[in-house]
Amino acid sequence: MAEAAKPEERKKRTITEIRDSKATGEKMVYMSVPDYTSARWAEMAGVDVAVVGDSLAMVAHGHPSTIPATMDMMVMHSLAVRRGAPNTFVLGCMPYQSYNSVDRALVNATRFMQEAGCDAVKPQGGKSQAHILKAIVDAGIPTASHIGLTPHTIAMFGGFRIQGRTAEAAMKILEDALAIEEAGCFMLEFEAVPAKIAAVISKQLTIPTIGIGAGVGTDGQILLCYDLLGVFTDFKPKFTKRYTNLTEVAVGGIRQYVREVKEGSFPDDDHSYTVNEKEYDRFLTMVEQRKQV
Repeated sequence: MAEAAKPEERKKRTITEIRDSKATGEKMVYMSVPDYTSARWAEMAGVDVAVVGDSLAMVAHGHPSTIPATMDMMVMHSLAVRRGAPNTFVLGCMPYQSYNSVDRALVNATRFMQEAGCDAVKPQGGKSQAHILKAIVDAGIPTASHIGLTPHTIAMFGGFRIQGRTAEAAMKILEDALAIEEAGCFMLEFEAVPAKIAAVISKQLTIPTIGIGAGVGTDGQILLCYDLLGVFTDFKPKFTKRYTNLTEVAVGGIRQYVREVKEGSFPDDDHSYTVNEKEYDRFLTMVEQRKQV
């Protein structure tokens, strides 16, 4: 098994490389990471783009959806991810209602770049948001977007539902994709779109597409770190492949810790500090003298 690259050996991917992956055929690997440690894992494993997704409202804060994520929350987590993955391209996801007007979008996108150290930003939406996407791009901020199932509008969908299952719905996704490309975005993400539909739409574009639950026909893939490692276990989306189950390992380790503390076998001598015996004897003498005062 090849050794994981050390963080200092990595060279951050550039916008040009990401955009050109459409032509070169390189499959780009994105992973959503919420914190310093998972960002370290991403960089050591060779992930191309670390995404600070507002899914962290769920996996790190326990909310039932992404809606409660705030800009302050996203900036805080983005800073942690940047510290954990200094040589990895970081994409900051703009949270709910942080881009509902051009002015607000520009202020918040700037925060991701200026305060949080991100390399690009990603709002959600297609044709209806194209003017906002273009404004961010025109301001010199590298911008991506997210279509198909957009978590910020799940109330309109009636929940987490696959998008693009009718010809009309698939055409709407195509129109959204073309609008995103026209706005100057360097990439778009499909979520929960039938594989054949995503593959056809991807071929109509000159910018790369990243899929999550959109099949192998996109130009790259994204999964949530905590999903693929089995850290977040409240539920498992169909599109998530569990590569390991860290929760099972973690709970097993904690149970052993609890047992050893209860029975008095931890900490043992190997996990305790020693003291010079002469100093220890002097200390005991001083304790006795204090009792007599």
